[in-house]
Amino acid sequence: MRPISTLITEVVDETPTIKTFRLDTGRWLHGNPGQYLMVWVRGVDEVPMTLSYDNGITVQKVGQATEAMFRLKAGDTVGLRGPYGNGWELVGDDILLISGGVGSAPIAPFAEKAASIGVRVTTVAGYRTRDEVHFEKRYKKAGKTLIATDDGSYGQKGFVTDLLKSIDLSMYTQIYCCGPEKMMARVLGMLDAAKVAQKSQFSLQRYLKCGIGVCGSCCMDPDGLRVCRDGPVFRGDVLLKSEMGKYARDASGRRINI
Repeated sequence: MRPISTLITEVVDETPTIKTFRLDTGRWLHGNPGQYLMVWVRGVDEVPMTLSYDNGITVQKVGQATEAMFRLKAGDTVGLRGPYGNGWELVGDDILLISGGVGSAPIAPFAEKAASIGVRVTTVAGYRTRDEVHFEKRYKKAGKTLIATDDGSYGQKGFVTDLLKSIDLSMYTQIYCCGPEKMMARVLGMLDAAKVAQKSQFSLQRYLKCGIGVCGSCCMDPDGLRVCRDGPVFRGDVLLKSEMGKYARDASGRRINI
């Protein structure tokens, strides 16, 4: 699939390092929360971006491609392919959502979708500092919301794992998590200890090249699961047997420690 040239209709500054890009996708884009697009930034690179709205992506400035995106404004264009991946599977009527940093991108629209059909939603969100807090209104509109910041400048001081210590994880029909992989690995460890890993879903953020399962650059050990096609969402009990939280691979396929 060739990238479709798509107009940026609005750029929203969520935080000093995070922006949301609203896109004129017309009628061709039909994605679900948790799926992603391959976004071509002309002259720079093509990178995966999770849908944060039906017609929007939320981006953190972390590398060459995202730095280039931060220079774009309404009226500019990007190339889009997708949506790709499996997305979240809604299970049951009382769910817990766990978000870290820009892991909010797939979590927030899922919270809204679940709440809109009567599912009870609890969200636990972690940020580095007050200045990085975003999507709080979206979370609170969907249901109960708990917030932690690393430095204690907003909400509870600490990490999402600190908030989870006071929660009965067994009471939820399904648990969903997205954020930095180190954070997700710690969350998965807590779910495993509570014997609820089998009723959890995690969205992995890995290096993706083709998006269609051909190149193998995103395959995970030991079973060869492709993050781009078999994921990016995986059940917690599946990830317990994988490399998740230990290492990933760079553009050349070389192992890099998480």
